Amino acid sequence: MEKRKCPFCGKPVEARLERCPFCREAIPGVRLGTGARSGGGSGDGRANIRRGLLWLLLGGVIYYFAGGHSGLRLPMEIPGFVNVYLTPILFLGGAGMALYGLFQKMRS
Repeated sequence: MEKRKCPFCGKPVEARLERCPFCREAIPGVRLGTGARSGGGSGDGRANIRRGLLWLLLGGVIYYFAGGHSGLRLPMEIPGFVNVYLTPILFLGGAGMALYGLFQKMRS
C-alpha cells in the first residue's frame, strides 16, 4: 500500500484515505494544475494584461505626483532620478507586460 504523511500530525496514513485515523483531520487532496500558473512566471494572458495596465497606471500616478504637476505638496522630497529614470521604466515595463499578455491571449 502506498502511504503518505498526514500534514497535521505527521504520521503515515494510506494514500486513499481522506481523513487521518490518528488526528481525524481532513487530508487535502493534491490538485495538479495545467502548469500555466505554477511558478508565477507565465500566467494566462488576461492576468498579464491586467498586471501591465496596473503598472502603467502606477507609473503615471507616480510621475504626476512626484513631478509636482498636481499642485499637492508631498511631505518628503522626491529625488529627481525617480521621474527621469524609474517612472518611465515602470511605465514602459507595464506597456510591455500588457502587450505580452495580449500576445499570450491571441496565441491561446
